[in-house]
Amino acid sequence: MGKSEKFIQKIKESYTFKGETITMGGAIYEGECINNLKIKIPLKTLNRHGLIAGATGTGKTKTLQVLAEGLSEKSIPVLLMDIKGDLSGIAKSGTNNPKIEERHNKIGEPYNPKAFPVELLTISDEKGVRLRATVSEFGPVLFSKILELNDTQAGIISVIFKYCDDKGLPLLDLKDFKKVIQYITNEGKKEIEESYGKISTSSTGIILRKIIELEQQKADLFFGEKSFEVDDLVRINDEGLGVISILRLIDIQDRPKLFSTFMLSLLGEIYSSFPEEGDLDQPKLIIFIDEAHLIFNEASKALLDQIETIIKLIRSKGVGIFFCTQNPTDVPPAVLSQLGLKIQHALRAFTAKDRQMIKLTAENYPISEFYKTDEMLTSLGIGEAAISALNEKGNPTDLAATLLCAPKSRMDILEESEINELLAKSQLAKKYNQLIDRESAFEMLSEKIEMANRQKEIPAENSVSRSGRPAPREKSTFETIINSPVTKQVGTTIMREVTRGILGVLGLGGTTRRRKSIF
Repeated sequence: MGKSEKFIQKIKESYTFKGETITMGGAIYEGECINNLKIKIPLKTLNRHGLIAGATGTGKTKTLQVLAEGLSEKSIPVLLMDIKGDLSGIAKSGTNNPKIEERHNKIGEPYNPKAFPVELLTISDEKGVRLRATVSEFGPVLFSKILELNDTQAGIISVIFKYCDDKGLPLLDLKDFKKVIQYITNEGKKEIEESYGKISTSSTGIILRKIIELEQQKADLFFGEKSFEVDDLVRINDEGLGVISILRLIDIQDRPKLFSTFMLSLLGEIYSSFPEEGDLDQPKLIIFIDEAHLIFNEASKALLDQIETIIKLIRSKGVGIFFCTQNPTDVPPAVLSQLGLKIQHALRAFTAKDRQMIKLTAENYPISEFYKTDEMLTSLGIGEAAISALNEKGNPTDLAATLLCAPKSRMDILEESEINELLAKSQLAKKYNQLIDRESAFEMLSEKIEMANRQKEIPAENSVSRSGRPAPREKSTFETIINSPVTKQVGTTIMREVTRGILGVLGLGGTTRRRKSIF
């Protein structure tokens, strides 16, 4: 048996599965795509997470698009975090052309253009279904991680949450939390100290500045009501296609705090809300994070720790997470070791450091008797990738250079009018895009402070003394004059003389006594 025949046999054995699969493309050997030798990925192991890596312009985003389409066709909902803004075209059908036709003829796979059900989401000023969460839903631990607080400051956050729970003060948005901090350091300081102990004003000042920093990154758009329900990410349309939710993140690349906040909230909510599923025949939800290097380079330690924990645990919930980045070394080793599917596009070696990095990347893949992996990674063309997956037993498949299928949907973004049309039809937009600002901690504490200030200004006759009796109010100048002894004496004399005069006129005054003369 020649080496070529041995390669074909080995790939067929390695990429033949019992359950449902997604076809990624055709295997390449010695620079040529072997017709009908298809590279497939089993759905059963897609909850073991994955990586799509490669240099700029090598086709990573289109590979992500192919994967998302394949999942949708298998009734698996998808969440795409679209940082570059070039994935919205999935909502519209693609078009055939000679290059696509030639590619698919080599693979031995028909090309059928197709549109997919898409929901546009947003946490910023971009158009889409508004994703929000309340401060209360984060809880003190997660909220402290977002603000990157030390143990002492995190303890104050716990006290604030406890105080608000005890007093029935809903923490819905950031202005609620700021109001509580201002209250406990001023008007409510004594009340807090009596029930919960002393709180350092310098620590509350630091917390307040951290919240303002979040607000400057427009996190106030994210905190509030109505809270997004993660079950709305797991939807299938009437045709049996999984809904592809695209979170538009074009305008938050320079706002890592906001993205960290969202990621912590989303992953935490999915993990706490979804039931334990064990090993399903196919995942319930797949999350793709495009340009993941932006997250790992800028994210707080809290986010990195949280992602590492979630990656290890969320698999049992039937959820897979896929990172799309330029180089595998962009992903922390603790996370990279958990990724079962690896799709590696071409890498470019311009410097000695690049060559070292390529050798390091090659070591992340199974050893192959058919490829020199480091050389193969630099020779891959656009739309080609090295693939290694997990089979149904959880073992890595043989490394295969692959000519990838073209996306069935549009390989371009939606126009403004198409976005507006999509949102007009969205049921989720009607559900979440109406801002709710019900009475919460901000309004309740503001009213409490206002009542206290009014109490100070109430006149003295309406106030109560310590004995429980109304306290005497201060007399006016007029009252002082009227009630003075001199005024009373003058008044008495005048009234007596007036009375006598009246009685005299009426003939009732009696005889008038004459004064005795001294003469």
